[in-house]
Amino acid sequence: MILHLGPGSQAPGWIEDLDRLAFGDAWGPLDDTEHLWCVPAQAFARWRVVEAAGEAELLRIAVDPAYRRGGQGRALLAHCQAELERMGVTSLHLEVRVSNAPARALYEREGWVARGVRRGYYRDGEDAALYGREK
Repeated sequence: MILHLGPGSQAPGWIEDLDRLAFGDAWGPLDDTEHLWCVPAQAFARWRVVEAAGEAELLRIAVDPAYRRGGQGRALLAHCQAELERMGVTSLHLEVRVSNAPARALYEREGWVARGVRRGYYRDGEDAALYGREK
């Protein structure tokens, strides 16, 4: 079961915990452009949606280590893409650490295209690979 939280929602505590585990920090409540889809206690994906422009940016996606390599990330990503398409989104974007080979492989399998690199994008100086996907 995949749940949706709309703009302005407060995410459940387990999402904060998984956010910290996956990224070293946790973001607060969703702002007025953010949507979050989640598989309770297993995975979440946080998106910024600009409906007027037909664009969305994947801000964060995380799967609890106990559920990795079981297809949760792929299923969640596919579900989000379908929901965003229903919302009128035709252009998707994301940044991912260049060292995150499993995530990059997932995006490429799901039809995302590498579009470039942002040098020194992350706090530790690592580059970000830029990906996009068009409807």
